[in-house]
Amino acid sequence: MNAARIMQATDATWPAAAMWDADGFRLRDGQGGGQRVSAATALGTVNEAQVAAAEKAMLDKGQTALFKLHPGDDALDAMLAARGYVQRDKTVMYQIPIEALTDRPIPPVTAFTIWEPLAIMKEIWATDGIGPSRLAVMARTAVKTAIFARWNEKPAGAAFVALDGDVCMVHGLVVLPFQRRQGVAEWMMRRAAFWGREQGARIMSVLCVAENAPANALYRALGFAEAGQYHYRVLPPT
Repeated sequence: MNAARIMQATDATWPAAAMWDADGFRLRDGQGGGQRVSAATALGTVNEAQVAAAEKAMLDKGQTALFKLHPGDDALDAMLAARGYVQRDKTVMYQIPIEALTDRPIPPVTAFTIWEPLAIMKEIWATDGIGPSRLAVMARTAVKTAIFARWNEKPAGAAFVALDGDVCMVHGLVVLPFQRRQGVAEWMMRRAAFWGREQGARIMSVLCVAENAPANALYRALGFAEAGQYHYRVLPPT
């Protein structure tokens, strides 16, 4: 599966409140749901006038001027750098055949699929900055569930899982600090894989900021392969 397919699945499984194409760019109305649902992406080769128009459209909506740069967007990246945009959050796209994570049974009372999210799950997400605006992103996703983990007889973690065709994507995986380094995240990913397989998915994908060394180590240890990278450029406030 290539990077473009993962990007398509990202739009479906972590959807913007609105998304439309205008003058060479795909624009998104994120309504506070984070960078993925707010950034503009180029539909092909663009020029300075088109960049300026996309920038104005975002500012007119009260959003930060923010672009997501995919592989092959080198010319746009240089154009934005020249306009004063700063690079932010290089992100790795991972994928794995879903069967690779369904080869071991989940220990009893460890990780559950639940929708609607429980209050304790919202509290866990809130510890990592996932609040009402991002919960709204989850709510408007079509095919979805959430994972609630327990460990040592206490709440341990929460994650959001959604489907786009044959791709199952995991977003917002959070493990409480005192429950980390005990295998909780692995069981959550495996529970997500079992759910995805039941929905007909063949591939599981996850996105991870490159600077998050523990999370990247987890995904690689589970057998995920890198499918590509992207990053953002943001216009600092004047």
